[in-house]
Amino acid sequence: MMPLIFSELSGAPSWVTAVLLVTFSFAVGFLARFILLRFIRYWQNRDRKLFKSLEKHLRGSMFLFLPLMLINVGVNYIDMHPDALAFITTTVNTFIILSLCSILIRLTNVAQDMLFIRYDITIANNLRARKIRTQIIYVKKVAIVLLVSLSVSLILLSFPGVRKFGTTILAGAGVAGIIIGFALQKSLVNLFAGIQIAFTQPIKIDDAVVVENEWGWIEEINLTYIVVRIWDLRRLVLPITYFTEKPFQNWTRNDAQILGSVFLYLDYSMPLDPLRKHFEKVLSETTLWDQQTQVLQVTDTNEKTMTIRLLMTAQNSPTAWDLRCHVREKMIEFIQQNYPQSLPHVRATLTDAGSIAQEARG
Repeated sequence: MMPLIFSELSGAPSWVTAVLLVTFSFAVGFLARFILLRFIRYWQNRDRKLFKSLEKHLRGSMFLFLPLMLINVGVNYIDMHPDALAFITTTVNTFIILSLCSILIRLTNVAQDMLFIRYDITIANNLRARKIRTQIIYVKKVAIVLLVSLSVSLILLSFPGVRKFGTTILAGAGVAGIIIGFALQKSLVNLFAGIQIAFTQPIKIDDAVVVENEWGWIEEINLTYIVVRIWDLRRLVLPITYFTEKPFQNWTRNDAQILGSVFLYLDYSMPLDPLRKHFEKVLSETTLWDQQTQVLQVTDTNEKTMTIRLLMTAQNSPTAWDLRCHVREKMIEFIQQNYPQSLPHVRATLTDAGSIAQEARG
């Protein structure tokens, strides 16, 4: 069709043909984009989440690809100087590669959205979902790096000078490999550390961890660093190699369920039976408790107080934190209202001055 159109315009000035080519190509691009979006919206009723993700990510990426392909074909039918034709062809090919790379990256985002819907981490027992999500996120980032690297390579190879330079490099590939290896040593270490974390999984997305004496959750796992969201909403950014080289605590590695503890320091006059009954009552009245574990024990004593430890389980670490605070408040309120004399206090024995003097003379 295009050869027929441009053969009829062979007698027109080249700039007129070029303007018509660009106008026609972008008109076809707009029409194709409109039809594609209408098709996506029509099929949303069948799989709303999939087509909603397609519409979200592909809305802008399809605009340039088809017009550039038409321009790349049509420019060969325009009468122009060979040097100008070569420059325009190289430029159009560069934008075609960039547009295709953008489409592929956006399709990886669509795939990630669909997998995230399947592996939902908002459910109570989300251990498997967090494992899969960690792998998905890291594989997606590696795929994007590979796509961008491949696109840049194809763009550079489209220039004759760069191709000649590449041939020279291949002739000395051994020396170049050694130099590049030393230059990228740190990056390669981070890359392999990330692969190790993604598949051996000492940590996962949303794991509760203690690192650098800070307690928080794994929020992001990137190619070179990991972000820990600390309980007070600060962010602790650590190199990815930290989690392969240094010890740290992972509270939810094998199960999302977590054991919470509350310590009370009370006087020896505090009876334990009513305290234990009230502890059971507090747990039974809150939805934060998962009804798995409840233990009240005297774990330590000293000359002033006894230490009472309350143990309880929750579905995940944020819920466990809220449960511990709730139990601590209710238990203190119960003791204040019913056994205020059993709160910690210091005992002292006072003797009158006459008795002290008599004991000194004796």
